[in-house]
Amino acid sequence: MEARIHPSAVIEPGAQIGAGCVIGPFCHIGAQVVLGEGVDLASHVVICGDTHLGADCRVFPFAVVGGIPQDLKYDGEPTRLRIGARNRIREHVTINTGTAHGGGETRIGDDGLFMAGCHIAHDAQVGDRVIVVNNSAVAGHCVIEDDVIIGGLCGIHQWVRIGRGAIIGAVTMVTHDVIPHGLVQGPRGGLDGLNLVGLKRKGVGRADIMALRAAFQALKDGEGAFQDRARRLQAESDSAYVQEMVDFILGASDRQFLTPV
Repeated sequence: MEARIHPSAVIEPGAQIGAGCVIGPFCHIGAQVVLGEGVDLASHVVICGDTHLGADCRVFPFAVVGGIPQDLKYDGEPTRLRIGARNRIREHVTINTGTAHGGGETRIGDDGLFMAGCHIAHDAQVGDRVIVVNNSAVAGHCVIEDDVIIGGLCGIHQWVRIGRGAIIGAVTMVTHDVIPHGLVQGPRGGLDGLNLVGLKRKGVGRADIMALRAAFQALKDGEGAFQDRARRLQAESDSAYVQEMVDFILGASDRQFLTPV
């Protein structure tokens, strides 16, 4: 299938447009952009920089994808943005390329939903099936693992890691790492429990959910430092979900953890 390009769109020489793409009125596509098959750009979309957009993504009006980082240390060096397949990028979303000191690449996985007005900053690493709700911002160098939901009007501090399956309630500032499947809410982001609704929706078995609940209680009430409690869980639990949580806690990080409240 040939691409359908509105006559008012500007496609710079060098851009690669995949088969079946739809590029609406007044879009601007930069010279280094690569669009996969079936990408659908509504009107007034800007895709710039060294940006690859995977197959069947949809981008809505006034989104700017691939703009330079909002980082005063950035000095024009070549950096990248790589976005996977089937993402939905809604109105006024901004997603920046990476920086040289942050690895040079911002990366987003597949099947994400980035709602109106949200921002993904330089060098962020975002997994699959992530939802970022309206007007939330993910700062530079963050790691957002698969199946995370970030509620509306949230701020995720730079270098924070959010583990797989966690959920962040609306109007929350997150300044520390969040364990996999954690539930965070409140203005300054307290770890309030587990994302039990998300676990059940994904069909996680009762035994694993019970093991996670017991692990959470042990992290909350156990003796010693937070890492020490995690090490004890590593030896005591045979649940893959608990081991995932332990590996996340014991992994390398530039931030402290949100601990159970």
